[in-house]
Amino acid sequence: MKRLHVHVSVENLADSMRFYTSLFDAEPTVSKPDYAKWMLDDPRVNFAISQRGSPAGLDHLGIQAESDDELRELEQRIQAAALPHLAQPDSDCCYAKSDKHWSLDPGGIPWEMFHTLDSIPTYGEYSQDTAASCCSPVRKLTSQTSKCC
Repeated sequence: MKRLHVHVSVENLADSMRFYTSLFDAEPTVSKPDYAKWMLDDPRVNFAISQRGSPAGLDHLGIQAESDDELRELEQRIQAAALPHLAQPDSDCCYAKSDKHWSLDPGGIPWEMFHTLDSIPTYGEYSQDTAASCCSPVRKLTSQTSKCC
C-alpha cells in the first residue's frame, strides 16, 4: 500500500518538531539536527520537515511506494500522461537511499514518487534546489516545462 509523502521546509526545526509531535501525538521516526520525519499510519503519511536554507513552506509532495512494482506503476502513469519526468535511480537524499521519479503539477509543485531502499547517515546529494544548482531535480523538471531559466 502506498503512502502519501509531504515535505515542509521550516525556519525553526525545534519549534516545528514540538508542534508536529503534538499534532500527530507521536515522536518522529527519524530525528536529525536538520531533519525530522514521522511515518504515520493514521493518517497514512510520510511527513518530513527540514531546516536546510530553503524558504519556509511546502517543499514537495510525493507518494512512497512499498515495492519496485508499485514504483514502476507510478512511473508508467507519469509517462503515459506525458507529464514532466525525471528518473533518479539509486539516489541519496533525506537520510535514505531510494529509487525516485519526479514530476511537476500544473502549478509547479514538485511530486516525488519513490521506493526507499535503505537508510544512510547523510542528507544526500539531491537535498536542495538552489538557483545556482541547475542540476537539481526541480530545476531539470522546470526547464522541461519552459517555466525556468
